[in-house]
Amino acid sequence: MGLTLSVEIGCGAGALGAWMARRDPGARRIGTTADPADAARAAPHYEAVHVTPPEAGAPVQPGTATFVILHGPIADPAATIAAAAKLLAPDGILLADIPNAGHWRLAEQALAEGSPEAAPGMSHGTLLAAVKAAGLQPLDLHAPILDKPEAAAFAGRIGPLLTALGTTPAAWLHQAGPARFLLRAGRAPASRLHVVAHVLKPVGGVNDVRIGLPLTALASWPGVAVRMGEAPETPDLPPEAPRVMMLHRRLLHTPDAPRFINHFRRRGWVVVQEFDDDPAHWPVIAASDHFAFRGVHAVQTSTPALEALFHRFNDEVAVFPNTVADLPELANFEDPTRLRLFLGGMRRGPDYAPYLAELNAVLAEAGERLTVDVVFERETFDALRTPHKRFQPLLAYPAYRALMASCEIAFMPLADTAFNGFKSDLKFVEAGAHGLACLASPVVYATTIRDGETGMIVRNPADFSAALRGLLADPGRARAMGTAARRWVRENRMLASQTPRRLAWYRSLWERRAALDAALLARAPELGRAVEPRPS
Repeated sequence: MGLTLSVEIGCGAGALGAWMARRDPGARRIGTTADPADAARAAPHYEAVHVTPPEAGAPVQPGTATFVILHGPIADPAATIAAAAKLLAPDGILLADIPNAGHWRLAEQALAEGSPEAAPGMSHGTLLAAVKAAGLQPLDLHAPILDKPEAAAFAGRIGPLLTALGTTPAAWLHQAGPARFLLRAGRAPASRLHVVAHVLKPVGGVNDVRIGLPLTALASWPGVAVRMGEAPETPDLPPEAPRVMMLHRRLLHTPDAPRFINHFRRRGWVVVQEFDDDPAHWPVIAASDHFAFRGVHAVQTSTPALEALFHRFNDEVAVFPNTVADLPELANFEDPTRLRLFLGGMRRGPDYAPYLAELNAVLAEAGERLTVDVVFERETFDALRTPHKRFQPLLAYPAYRALMASCEIAFMPLADTAFNGFKSDLKFVEAGAHGLACLASPVVYATTIRDGETGMIVRNPADFSAALRGLLADPGRARAMGTAARRWVRENRMLASQTPRRLAWYRSLWERRAALDAALLARAPELGRAVEPRPS
């Protein structure tokens, strides 16, 4: 998929553009504003910012914009919507944030002061009419009532007036309660998809990276509804409604596993197993003849090595490499004379152990110039002979990323074991997004890191101590390496770039569900023999 083009009409000083640049840095962004001063402030976050009134649209080729975003002060919303619609590509989306011209606060003000001025914005009805007149179809309309108690109290006070007008307080508040209308529209109706995910109990960032963040991104697409949790409610849907049931690292080894799968497949769900570790770590999987993978319609994973393994048990396997959802503002290298080393791997004590003697030697030389942050691995922390160290227990994912962001160097060794060979390069992706210089083992990371450019591959303790001493002596090199790593992540591992492919695969699974179900029954005949318990 090529680069998207986002046109923001009413970009102001560029706050939304800056947010979008962190989440989808590969997209092209064009902004417009009527204020030259705002245009100057917004310029760093866009390819171009044009000073023009909203109703003029934007000077881009009609029919090319993936998104047109409409917000800010708009004198003529209907004309602005019409101009925006002309810019949209055939599958483009209009996102409009329009003030409610009939908001109840305006009515309250009018009753208190009399002779109100014309309110900016549109009513619910005129907004929908303007969208349809522009040749678009509303996809969804979000109109929250943020001050519901106060709004309901006011509607009660004017109840007799509303009765005289032929309406009720409840009906009037449906139109007058929201302060703003948040609308998405396109040239064609949105294609529906329901995704339900059964996730593990949260441990570190495992759920965030593989389930939470990807499905949250998916839910931002029109027509996609997502539910996730340890035991999420399964919605009752009509037979034709596309649906995918995702199981996160389910071992599916018990005698009840076939009935569990049948509970979903007989209700029309396409069942996908999400698994991103070596299944040999759980012997019960092999003991059940790998039903965890052959007993589902499809498997999704994170690396080509795991893809090849899972293909032994299931023909339908997709690889979605680990990504980051955003490129945050840099928060490190503020004092190049004092660097922080990040040891953030969970259950990595045996991988760190061979390097601790060399690390202690470097720490003794560096003194206060080098501080070490250790997450989870208490024995590793206790083995460091320096006062310049900090320990953190297992952290929630945002806190983990925040701690990483405060460091300048990351060390990520993996011993050459079968289990580690199936690991992903996630730690490099996360550290690179924050601009850290990474020192990593050839296991896993040699295929991703460009040695000496985006990081350094260390093959033994002597390599590690030499590399670490070199970065301490030349912090500028460490910073340049972190910058190169961040650029690589920007170009290769952003969630926004991956989401369309995920969505396309889930839709294709639904379209091929009959063939997938036949293949599933052929390789897992116990599903045909399993009988669901009768409802009590």
